[in-house]
Amino acid sequence: MTTTMTPPAPIAMITPDPAADARRRRGLRQMRTLAVCLLLLAAVVYLVTLGEDGVLGFVNAGAEASMVGAIADWFAVTAIFKHPLGLPIPHTALIPKRKDDLGRSLEEFVGENFLQEGVIRERVASAAISERVGAWLADPEHVRRVVDEVSEVASIGLGKVRDEHVSDLVTEALIPRFREEPLAPLAGGLLAEVVRDGVHEGVVDLALDELHGWLLEHPDTVAEVLEQRAPWWAPPRLNDAVTRRVTAELVTWLAEIRADPAHRARLAFDSMLTRLAEDLQHDPETRERTERLKDRVLDHPQVVQSSIALWNALRRALQASLLDPDGAVRDRLARELTAFGVRLREDAELRGRLDGAAADLSVFAVERYGAELTAVITHTVERWDGREAARRIELHVGRDLQFIRINGTIVGGLVGLVIHAVTVVVR
Repeated sequence: MTTTMTPPAPIAMITPDPAADARRRRGLRQMRTLAVCLLLLAAVVYLVTLGEDGVLGFVNAGAEASMVGAIADWFAVTAIFKHPLGLPIPHTALIPKRKDDLGRSLEEFVGENFLQEGVIRERVASAAISERVGAWLADPEHVRRVVDEVSEVASIGLGKVRDEHVSDLVTEALIPRFREEPLAPLAGGLLAEVVRDGVHEGVVDLALDELHGWLLEHPDTVAEVLEQRAPWWAPPRLNDAVTRRVTAELVTWLAEIRADPAHRARLAFDSMLTRLAEDLQHDPETRERTERLKDRVLDHPQVVQSSIALWNALRRALQASLLDPDGAVRDRLARELTAFGVRLREDAELRGRLDGAAADLSVFAVERYGAELTAVITHTVERWDGREAARRIELHVGRDLQFIRINGTIVGGLVGLVIHAVTVVVR
């Protein structure tokens, strides 16, 4: 069984502004009336001066030529949109008959004359986009408007993300990806880079400072912990002396580590991290243990719940700051926009780079999607009803075309006078 594809039904052209169409219709009617009145005037003058000689002969010849010019141009203008007097004369009603060809020609015209790289770059350059943006951002009211709009849209967007979206992202995208990606080599390489660059030293210093300060501020807690691990048979006075001594040595030891970047404890810690990084990258047993640990963590149901809780906390903080007129996010965004506007106004090189990027982006978009863009013209015209298309086009350009009829009447009369004068001279 075969099926045939039926072409889409013609669609009516959209009237975006009925009031504007009414004005165009009035103007078209007035110009038509003027053209017809000139034709009738020429006909009356011709009849009144028919058979006269002398000056009236010149008037008669001019009136006769005016009628010919008016009628010929009326035929030419009318033939564009419909059959003159309803007669199916060949090569008339051009728009209803050949609207598809006209659509394709218009598509080619737009593509060849407007969507060319040189034209696009020239228009983008003449637009001076970055300079205009910089001048626009110079007004604090404009900056505030941008911040308000961005904040509102961002807040609405954050509110649209529900818990199930985060859960689906974690369970269907992140966790499977983490399972597939070996963690040990990545962690080992990162740890090796951290140790090599000494990035961890700041964390170590911070931990030592906090631990040293805590020991100094909580000696009773330290003593209580040590006493709980002392033998039950040891005398209390001995336990107290040992506890104080251990606490003092521990504090002194931590102070020495803090003060000496080359302390043996620091070096031992660095050596341990280096060894761990090496094992994570090259030791099969360490890599296997790391992967098993990764799988146990990913299998734990708390991973999804913690991700949702973390996202909700982050979202609430962001939304609160976005909705607060004096919030940190709004304030930072306003300051960054203002600074960007200042740079645009003062840095000609930056403006040149941004305008060049805009031109490159426009050229890329046209080269990639220009054919689809211009094809809209052909596809749309093909779906128009022929008569409706002719009527709409005439409504837009018909008033100006009536000047052809008026000029034909006037120019025809002048040409008739010249021809009659030549005839008189020759005779």
